[in-house]
Amino acid sequence: MRTAFVAGMTLAVLLAQSAVAQNAKTVISNASKAMGVEGLNSIHYYGTAQNGNLGQNNNANQPWPMAAANDYVRAIDFAQPASRATWMNYAVPVTGGAATLTPGQQNITPQNMAWAQQLEIWITPWGFLKAAAAGNATVKAQTMGGRRYQVVSFDAPVKSPGGKPYRLVGYINAQNLVEKVQTWLENPVFGDMLVEAEYTQYRDGAGGLKFPAQIVQSRGGWPTFTAYILGAHANPANLQALLTPPRAAGGPPPAAPAAGPTSEKLADGVYRLNGAYNSVAIEFADHIVLFEPGPQSEARAQAVIAEAKKVIPNKPIRFGVITHHHFDHTGGLEAAVAEGITIVTPEVNRNFLMTALSAPRTLAPDALAKSGKKPVIEGFKGDKRVFSDATRTLEVHVIKGLPHADGLVVGYLPKEKILIYADMFNLPNPVNSVPSPPVVGTGVFLDNIERLGLQPERVMSIHSLNPDRLTTVAEMKASMGRK
Repeated sequence: MRTAFVAGMTLAVLLAQSAVAQNAKTVISNASKAMGVEGLNSIHYYGTAQNGNLGQNNNANQPWPMAAANDYVRAIDFAQPASRATWMNYAVPVTGGAATLTPGQQNITPQNMAWAQQLEIWITPWGFLKAAAAGNATVKAQTMGGRRYQVVSFDAPVKSPGGKPYRLVGYINAQNLVEKVQTWLENPVFGDMLVEAEYTQYRDGAGGLKFPAQIVQSRGGWPTFTAYILGAHANPANLQALLTPPRAAGGPPPAAPAAGPTSEKLADGVYRLNGAYNSVAIEFADHIVLFEPGPQSEARAQAVIAEAKKVIPNKPIRFGVITHHHFDHTGGLEAAVAEGITIVTPEVNRNFLMTALSAPRTLAPDALAKSGKKPVIEGFKGDKRVFSDATRTLEVHVIKGLPHADGLVVGYLPKEKILIYADMFNLPNPVNSVPSPPVVGTGVFLDNIERLGLQPERVMSIHSLNPDRLTTVAEMKASMGRK
């Protein structure tokens, strides 16, 4: 009796799974017919767009800044797969003067098999349906905002660095149109970062093709690409020309791999850890404070931590002060958190960093994921945080009135008269006397030094055109014509 019951249940499960698979095929087929995907091997569409700068917003809790991408044109060959997009960037120099137009492009070739590139093809509504038809997709009904969707899910053939396949999820509405596609991509700050594309305001193209007039792609919770599509064509005859970049007339030699950090003693117990992005190790009686603990990447941050332990042995790194939340300064914080370092930042950045560094990291397990540790983020209120004991004092001051980033801080050692900063001043080039590009914030930096009553004798940059040079307030004033 029990054997018959188990056999019956097994058959019921198999029949249910078969029905689900068949249902998914039906849903995908109906959507493919409605959108003109059947017989679609390639597509060409055009309009106007905006690109967002992930990781460089002015405030950690606000959207990424967007730059106009005019004359946007894109072609996709789903068979290769390959894609090429071109546009024109329109920009007004921050220092004034005439606006400029510069070309932009995105090229994805069959050699670009990393999911960071390939997802741009398969999260398009047509690419999603083609990939879903080829994959082992499942479907479930879901109601969102009072609207009914068929939610189709499947694993991409591309696997993440951690061995887990990337997942695609598409939302198909009652009109059999793909309204939203989701996938996840590894990111050093966000962990398993949701990449979401929404497609609305569908229009009719030639030959039964349907295309969305509006596209919004979001990463990290904010839009990073928006477009208004004016027209689209299926299987363009000039596909090869659309996909082929113009022949380059040469280019710079490939960059040499970055060397590990070296150290330079600035004062007793104060060491600059040199590199394209500097950090500073500051010794206290029973611990170390690391100023800029997670620059650039996990590997860079790990090298910085190792060098700090080398120059100041037998003491733990207890605190890490970040200058600001931009990803080129925080892209290695996962290594700092894995080390057990408390990250110190103004309160405006705390929730952003806490949420990002607490996210799952299954696609590319990093030092933080492997450590099992939880981030400890100290968000200080007010404009100042002081580290002090019988041996040393480090002041951390919030810069006021800076357009580059809210919550940007400088470090000041009053006894040593050393000031540490980021992203506010470019030193003049002493080798060829070529003027350095002005930085929006140089005047603000000087104003804040005066406002705070700081009296540095040496000013050290985290990174600039000349990161190995220390400067003085007098040199900064001279570069701006101030006395």
